[in-house]
Amino acid sequence: MQIGSYLLKNQLIVAPMAGVTDRPFRMLCKSMGAGMAVSEMITSNKTLWHKAKTLRRADHSGEVEPISVQIAGADPAEMAEAARMNVDQGAQIIDINMGCPAKKVCNVAAGSALMRDEALVVRILEAVVGAVDVPVTLKIRTGWSREHKNALAIARLAEQSGIAALAVHGRTREDLYHGEAEYETIAAVKQALSIPVIANGDIDSPEKARFVLEATGADAIMIGRAAQGRPWIFREIQHYLDTGEHLPPPRVAEIRAVLLAHLDELYAFYGEYSGCRIARKHIAWYTKALAGGNAFRQAMYQLESTEAQHLAVAGYFDRLCEASERLQYIDEPSSRPVRAPE
Repeated sequence: MQIGSYLLKNQLIVAPMAGVTDRPFRMLCKSMGAGMAVSEMITSNKTLWHKAKTLRRADHSGEVEPISVQIAGADPAEMAEAARMNVDQGAQIIDINMGCPAKKVCNVAAGSALMRDEALVVRILEAVVGAVDVPVTLKIRTGWSREHKNALAIARLAEQSGIAALAVHGRTREDLYHGEAEYETIAAVKQALSIPVIANGDIDSPEKARFVLEATGADAIMIGRAAQGRPWIFREIQHYLDTGEHLPPPRVAEIRAVLLAHLDELYAFYGEYSGCRIARKHIAWYTKALAGGNAFRQAMYQLESTEAQHLAVAGYFDRLCEASERLQYIDEPSSRPVRAPE
């Protein structure tokens, strides 16, 4: 898989996720086998560039190359300036967000809302591509709504505008993350383009990864929610693609070590107050459906210091280690995703 001059080590890419794909998470996923990770979106609004959140999102210190940074906005000139700023900050690939379905993004005509205005799409793409000397990629959805699927039209415009690679999520903006992703549109896009196409949506297992690659003909796959609390999914998928066999599930001791190291990185990156709170959702994802996980999480959410949180996590996994070397999953009362307070 190649994007511009950057040859990725494999076909596995971490999807950009606001509030998730910070530098600690990107570096962890890369260490677990991802070939590339795209950053959280950085706004093109200059008035926010000096804010702590934007400065952290633009921090790539020590990150394994290539460094891909996603920008979001609706004004071509602002997007071009945002691209230049991020390249100056170390971005080696600029990714344009036209796939986010969140209301706060779409309400300012950014993200997937841009797919309603193909003329504006072209102006943004040409402005960003012309502003920087690094590869520019684009992420879109299949369309604005099920009645208006225009991914193929926008894909062709993207290629004509000089976009180096295109990621397509197999849902419309209207679908948000509901229902199942469809891959027929991604296959049609891949067949029509000569640039690399990346398939995204509901890829949550080695078998699904192989199915999507074969069904779409895509050059790579992008994994988002399935990596939350399970960063080793990348090595599992790569092993399955290489051998057709499954890696054994991780041992409890390894997961304990991975999570505690992840917490240390979060604490160092965000500081005491924010680090403790941001870590909660990651701990919740790691412990979802584990034996005793619900009671542990409810107690963990009440902890206000990183030291107490770290000790609680270590103790919980120590108890799991005493019960079994392998993780034991159980059905918890609620099937809804685990959401941690921040």
